[in-house]
Amino acid sequence: MKLLFLACLSPKTGNCTTAERIRAHVESAGHTCVLRDASEFKSSAEVAKLVTQKPPFDGALAIHLYKAGRLLLDVPVPFGVVFGGTDINEDVKVEHKLVVMKQVLLKARFAVAFTAKMKQMAYVVLRSPSSKIYVQPQGIRTEATEKFSWGEFLKSSGLSGGRAEQHRVFLLVCGLRRVKDPLYLAEVFTEWHREDPLNVLVIIGPEIDSALTEEVEAIAQRRAGVFLAQGRSQRELHAVVRRCFAVVNSSISEGMSAAILEAMHLEVPVVARDIPGNAAVVQHEVTGLLYSSPQEFVCQSQRLLSDGELRERLVRTAKLYVEQQHSVERERETYHRLVQSLQ
Repeated sequence: MKLLFLACLSPKTGNCTTAERIRAHVESAGHTCVLRDASEFKSSAEVAKLVTQKPPFDGALAIHLYKAGRLLLDVPVPFGVVFGGTDINEDVKVEHKLVVMKQVLLKARFAVAFTAKMKQMAYVVLRSPSSKIYVQPQGIRTEATEKFSWGEFLKSSGLSGGRAEQHRVFLLVCGLRRVKDPLYLAEVFTEWHREDPLNVLVIIGPEIDSALTEEVEAIAQRRAGVFLAQGRSQRELHAVVRRCFAVVNSSISEGMSAAILEAMHLEVPVVARDIPGNAAVVQHEVTGLLYSSPQEFVCQSQRLLSDGELRERLVRTAKLYVEQQHSVERERETYHRLVQSLQ
């Protein structure tokens, strides 16, 4: 089969990584999968025209029910959708988007949710038959480059001087957009840094929202203990994660954070904001630590500093969890089976 695959493909983002991995799964079954950025198209009519050009497409896939799924409403071929996270958590609150997403789900041959909770929300809010929605957690694989200098990374991020490598780096991995709330911890981190100058927050990720990026740059220049690093390739990012003290998540909304799962796989502790998407993968005091306010973030992080046994237990349990529940091989089998249903 020849399949069109629409997704939001901002470079060096979790969405892009997920799309590339799913495309590889589809192609490993012998199909042709053409991955395109949803932002390239202004209407579903444009996509319908593309699909019918010779040689025509036989089916389609989309990640994100609204941003990409709405573009498939007029295609004359069967399609499947993968929930992104903000579609189910945020876009359902906007009436006109909700109407469109219901239409997409009604027409889709199948839908994929990363968690059972996400499936339940789709069933309740979008009134979709639960039999149409399949739960498949994200598959996780990590590979850190060996050609990496921690000292050079710290220097390029603004951390220099003789004690640079002694810093405890709390790494916030996110594309710079509002839903990731990258400045949520900035003020409290500056206060904590003043108490203990070795504790620093490094925000790393690609620019998506230019206005927010300017805000983050300004805060990083103005606030002690807060730094902004340039986005890196996946292998370089994994090398950075492996060297940091902990990975932080401060998002307002998440589908399933690949950054959290990759940190777990790389045996780095996670301190994540207590939201449904994070709580689905971070079991508090078992596979990581959850917090509900900036002040609680500091309290939970201090436990990692003072309790070595807790840190070791979290890392060990989290690694095992990812290996058991986020298998790339199992994910591949699921997409092989679902794509067959488009024939």
